[in-house]
Amino acid sequence: MNKFLQFKLIRFYPNKRSCVLRQAFYCLKIGKALVPRGVCFLGADDAVFSLRSFCRCIAGPCASILQIQTELTRRAQPNAVLEKVFTSITKSPDSRHLEGLSKQLDWDVRKVQRWFRQRRNQDKPSTRTKFCESMWRFTFYLCIFTYGIRFLWQSPWMWDTRQCWYNYPYQVLTSGLYYYYVTELAFYWSLMFSQFIDIKRKDFLIMFVHHLATISLISFSYVNNMLRVGSLVMCVHDASDFLLEAAKLANYAKYQRLCDFLFVVFGMIFFGTRLIIFPFWILNTTLFESWEIIGPYPSWWLFNILLLVLQVLHVIWSYLIARIAFKAIMRGKVSKDDRSDIESSSEEETEMTPKERLKMASPRGENGTNGHFGSKPWSQNHNNW
Repeated sequence: MNKFLQFKLIRFYPNKRSCVLRQAFYCLKIGKALVPRGVCFLGADDAVFSLRSFCRCIAGPCASILQIQTELTRRAQPNAVLEKVFTSITKSPDSRHLEGLSKQLDWDVRKVQRWFRQRRNQDKPSTRTKFCESMWRFTFYLCIFTYGIRFLWQSPWMWDTRQCWYNYPYQVLTSGLYYYYVTELAFYWSLMFSQFIDIKRKDFLIMFVHHLATISLISFSYVNNMLRVGSLVMCVHDASDFLLEAAKLANYAKYQRLCDFLFVVFGMIFFGTRLIIFPFWILNTTLFESWEIIGPYPSWWLFNILLLVLQVLHVIWSYLIARIAFKAIMRGKVSKDDRSDIESSSEEETEMTPKERLKMASPRGENGTNGHFGSKPWSQNHNNW
């Protein structure tokens, strides 16, 4: 039985023995096409459609209607020495580095700090850019979830998860299930690539592990013909993602009440799908019902380990969402998304300790106001340069 499962693709799909790598390459090609700021689909009969064209034709006009404009950020003046430090050493130098650069350039320490702050802000995406990217992800998540729930509604294994393992591995791959898998795989490849060309987010490592586990699960379940249970996993994960993107869109458009409402709905569905449905419905059938019906085999262990990794990530994200909800209750609104950085990217303005401020003060004790303190404390104003 185990040997048969290991080589079942060759026996069950004799006419597709050479197609697995070709399909993987096809998904990779689609994934590159879906990368933000990415390349269009290539091919004689393929539709030319990418994020840029989506932003230009759909998201851009929507942003204009909602009066979301690109902010004019002050660009840092060109400086080869500081640029080299910024790109190769650190983007947020400490007081020791600032003092050294100040002496090297014969600049005031505050001027060096201001340059790095402007340079960091220069790399951050504008609200309009973030709105367009969120609208792209919202459109995809909503469409793929609608397709998935419509497809699974007519499938017997949605109502009885034991159907995922009956007659395994002799289960037919329908065209609807095939396109569902290829589209999901292509999109997660695009997210994997875009992490390295986008502004680095605070949850970079967590999202990288998530995308890696997701791509491995989709590919592995396809190769092992675990398509039925794989479709359930994908649908459960898509159920809440479009609501998070919708909350971001409302936040960028400054509809705070709508943002709060959507975030509450998102949190409820996220907790319900990731902490209740996934462990008690999906993991139950992959761990126990599959063991009972077909018994364990080598790939069974790997498949369930990857699902358990996803569940650990679900717990981490649930904690972050609960923390946002607690802050929202205290402040009266959702301020930002700690999971995906609704308001800004991960390069936050660094807070300085009183000792660092004293070290960085000029010899005359000046603080940028000709030696006199303004009406507001400097500690409240220095982040607004």
